Amino acid sequence: MQRFTRDREMSTPDELWVLQHPSTYTLGLSGHPEHLLDEVSIPLIHTDRGGQITYHGPGQVIIYVLVNLSRRHLKVRELVYLMEEAIIQTLQTVGIHPERRPGAPGVYVDGAKIASLGLRIRRGCSYHGLSLNGPMDLAPFKHIHPCGFSGLPVTSTTALGLSLSVTELEERLLSSLQKQFEPI
Repeated sequence: MQRFTRDREMSTPDELWVLQHPSTYTLGLSGHPEHLLDEVSIPLIHTDRGGQITYHGPGQVIIYVLVNLSRRHLKVRELVYLMEEAIIQTLQTVGIHPERRPGAPGVYVDGAKIASLGLRIRRGCSYHGLSLNGPMDLAPFKHIHPCGFSGLPVTSTTALGLSLSVTELEERLLSSLQKQFEPI
């Protein structure tokens, strides 16, 4: 994604990359290592995205949002809003009632975080993206202050009683994101 962003031209089409990571903690540029509370066997990767610490692992939908903000006349906050909106719309289609939280990017259900955002903007283009907690083990979140917030509860679609597979969540979220980023 860094190479793609570095090498893209104004005419390069925007892309959405869908993937999963192995069990990994990532620490953003402004992240504080003390937000990793315990020594654990899960690797900690320093990354060039914004934000604090989070966990990525199997069962979590990750989509890198490789968008030319300049060409779309978007500001970063507008991009964050569109990403959150895609997650909110996806969750609403399966009967979950998500919400935004002022000053804390991401998506929440009953005060618990279900989706995180982390971006980097270079040359007017975004990379990194979002993660939505699907059928995954939430235990690794107990070893961190998620997104730098002490005591922030974290949830998943499974913890909320849904039995959607990762593939089903990926398809729904990708469709919602594609609607937000119609070709220009």
